[in-house]
Amino acid sequence: MHICGWEAVTQTKWEGKACVELATPTAQEVWHLVEDFCNLHKWLTNVDTCYQVDGIPGQPGLVRYCASTITSSSNGNEETMTRWAKEKLLMIDPIKRCLSYEVIDNNIGMKFYVAKLIVSPNDDSKMGEWSFVCDPIEGLRHEDFLLNTIETGLQSMAKKMEVALLSTR
Repeated sequence: MHICGWEAVTQTKWEGKACVELATPTAQEVWHLVEDFCNLHKWLTNVDTCYQVDGIPGQPGLVRYCASTITSSSNGNEETMTRWAKEKLLMIDPIKRCLSYEVIDNNIGMKFYVAKLIVSPNDDSKMGEWSFVCDPIEGLRHEDFLLNTIETGLQSMAKKMEVALLSTR
């Protein structure tokens, strides 16, 4: 797996991109996993649940609910919190193997967030890319969000997808 660099921040919006090269599966095999918009919990390690809320599977307008349970300790007390987001599929293109979505509601502090996932349309490349534009998120630094959420998330997804696809061969 090869990771490409990430891009910097603008003054009013955060922008970034992470890339990963998939070693074994074909781009088409990976795309079939990515295009299933409501199965993010299978591939993104920190997502516990993901399911359809509204719309038609595979069509723009589809809304998914994603949630993660976080347990933290402070002053000897354990606290469990559910972090959630509703995300709307804006565009999906099986020929170019890309989709984009926006966060439409959440309890994470995101006011504006739009992302695009691309699985290389070139079968020889097998490159995956996750790019985003968002408003700054209170309590986070751009670099931490990019590294801990986007880049780490994409690496995790790529590994899980490779393992799943290799086990079916």
